[in-house]
This record gives sequence, structure tokens and C-alpha cells, in this order.
Amino acid sequence: MKTTAEPFRKRLAKIVEVGASTDLVSRGYDFGITFVILLNLIATILGTYSDFYAAHGAALDAIEAATAFLFAVDYALRLIAARYIYDAPTETKGVLKYAVSFTGLIDLLSFLPYYLPFFFPDGMVAFRIFRIVRIFRLFRINAYYDSLNAIGDVLKKKRQQLVSSVFIILVLMLASSLCMYSVENAAQPEVFANAFSGIWWSVSTLLTVGYGDIYPITTLGKLLGIVITFLGVGMVAIPTGIISAGFVEQYSQMQNSSRLAREADVRFIKFALQPKDGWVGRTVAELALPRGIVLAAVHRGREVLVPNGELALAARDTVVLAADPMSGETPITLREIELLREHPWNGRFVRDLDISRQSAVVLIKRGGRVMIPGGDTRLREGDRVLLHTKQRLPDSTAIEI
Repeated sequence: MKTTAEPFRKRLAKIVEVGASTDLVSRGYDFGITFVILLNLIATILGTYSDFYAAHGAALDAIEAATAFLFAVDYALRLIAARYIYDAPTETKGVLKYAVSFTGLIDLLSFLPYYLPFFFPDGMVAFRIFRIVRIFRLFRINAYYDSLNAIGDVLKKKRQQLVSSVFIILVLMLASSLCMYSVENAAQPEVFANAFSGIWWSVSTLLTVGYGDIYPITTLGKLLGIVITFLGVGMVAIPTGIISAGFVEQYSQMQNSSRLAREADVRFIKFALQPKDGWVGRTVAELALPRGIVLAAVHRGREVLVPNGELALAARDTVVLAADPMSGETPITLREIELLREHPWNGRFVRDLDISRQSAVVLIKRGGRVMIPGGDTRLREGDRVLLHTKQRLPDSTAIEI
């Protein structure tokens, strides 16, 4: 059953989620929460400097309190709008889907550890550790910028290859640790004491860190170390190559999509509905648009609506229609004439114009209005007349459709 709060919650869902560039309220919320995240992170980092905290501790504590409160408000708003954010069939499912999601848990842990010490003072130290989770809120910024979204898309597409490469590295580390133990245990029993004591050496060698605190001293161990070092360079290069190839593939797809979109262009028509128009009050499903034409968007006030069949059109809505371009058809040429002061058509009715029977006035643009003319329409100075004709008319501009 619908309630009076549903329109508010639908609007709230659009505000708290990443908004369209035309929705100023939503974009303002996006930039505001990004600023709060960065401000909290900066205050947390500055708080680790004892001298700076001693001089400005009160200000840093105030910033932390304010940002934690705003994080809590943001979490509450997302809970209220969860059903519409996730398009859930029921309220409970929407709330649960957000609460157990990765972003929901991060949102919760970004403010909850700040308030828990008020109820459990003995666990203050442990709760402060959980505040580090706030840094993961930076991933929300990732959703606001396409360049950062590309990183997540690449990692998602290449996740199977990356997991495979990490598995190979782990196997190689374990094998190198066992081999080095077998070779070096007799010479360095205190260093390579068991099969897993060489893990640290294998990690630092395979990942080319090379701390030098553990190293082989036997000739065979040194030769084995050289081989493993070369293998390590190749193993580290595998995930790097996968990610690099993924970025090249991602940006190539983006460029190809842009190129193909220009080749298969879609024509758009935008117009505003007037109170007396026949579409006012009718739903999109009732319009019975011709095949090949779709209602792409409806601009209502400051909000851009992606229409479905149940959306009812209202007066003053700006409607955007989309249609496929013509292909393989003979183009239609129209001619446009602007009626200046001395033009002979000024003051004449359309039926009295000296044009051939194969010519027809299609429309008249008068000021900000577009008129479909009849025979008794009187032309005026300043009118822009669009007509279909095979005649060559002076002072006319050809328009090919």
C-alpha cells in the first residue's frame, strides 16, 4: 500500500545516490559528502602528529565529532531510502540488502566506533582501531568519477586472471621456502629452522624487496636464490601485465563505443507540453507511439525522469523523443523562408500564396511558437515559413531531412 512518504523516499534515494549532472540537489549532496570524507581523513591524519594535536586538538576533535555525526545522518538517510536505492520488493529486504552490503558495513563502521566508547568506556582502545575503517569511505568517491570507475571495472573484469596469478605466486613462495630449507638447514639451522622459516625470505625475494636479513650462504643456496629471484621478477610482472592489458582494453572499448555511437546516430526531439495538449494526463503506455520512436526522457522542473509505462505526463513537462535515423531512403528537402518587411507574403493567407499545387506549407515559426498552418492562417512579418516545394524560391534556405 502506498503512503504519502513514498514520493519523499523516492526523491531521497535519488539524492543520496550518485546523481545526474542536471539534478543540482543530488550533485550538491555528492560533493558535500565527498568533502566530509576528505575532511575527516585529513583530521585523522593530522591527529597522529602529537605537536599539532597538542596545539589544535580541540578543533580536530570537533571536526571528528561533526563528521561522525554527518556519517550517521547519511547512514540513516540511506536506510530510509534503501528500498528504492536497491529496487527491493519490500521495505525489510531493501534495508537488509543495504545493511549487509560492503558499502553499508563501511558506512556503519565509519561512525559507530566513535559513539561506542560512550556506552562501553573499557573498550575505547579497541573501538579507536575500528575508526581506521573510515578510509574505505573513499571508495564512495570512486562512484562520482568515470576515470576512477574504470579502475574498478578493470579489476572486476580481470579478477579471475588476477586470482590465478596470485595463486601461482603463493605456490612459488611455498616451493621456494621448502627448497631453501632443504639446502640451507644444515648450514644455518637457527635461520632456516623448519619448512616455513624460509617464507619471509621467499616473500622478500620473489617480490623483489630484498631486506637482506635472511639470505643463503651455501653455493647451492645462492644459485637457487638467483633462479628464484628471476622467477620472482616474472611472477610480479604477470598481474601488472594483466591490469595494464585490462586498461588498454577498457579504454579501447570506450573509444569504440563513442565511434560506433556516432556512426549509428539517434535523432532526438525535445518539446514542452502545454496544458491543452492531448498527451497531458496520459501515461506513456497510452501514447501509442509509432514503431521506431521511444520516449527517452521527461524533464520535470529540476528533475530528469527516465519514463516507464506508468509515468503520467503533466503540463510543462519537457518531453524528449528518440528515433532511428533514416537509412537507404530518399531524403526530403524543405525550404525555409523568413518573411522580412517587404516580402510579398506578409499579410496574406496561406491559401492565397502564389505557389504550385505540389508545394505545401509545413509549419510556421512565430516568435517562440511553432504553428501547423491551415488555409486561413495569415502570415506576418518575422514569420519563418517552412514548406515542401520543388520550386526554386528566392531568399530561401534548403533543409534536408
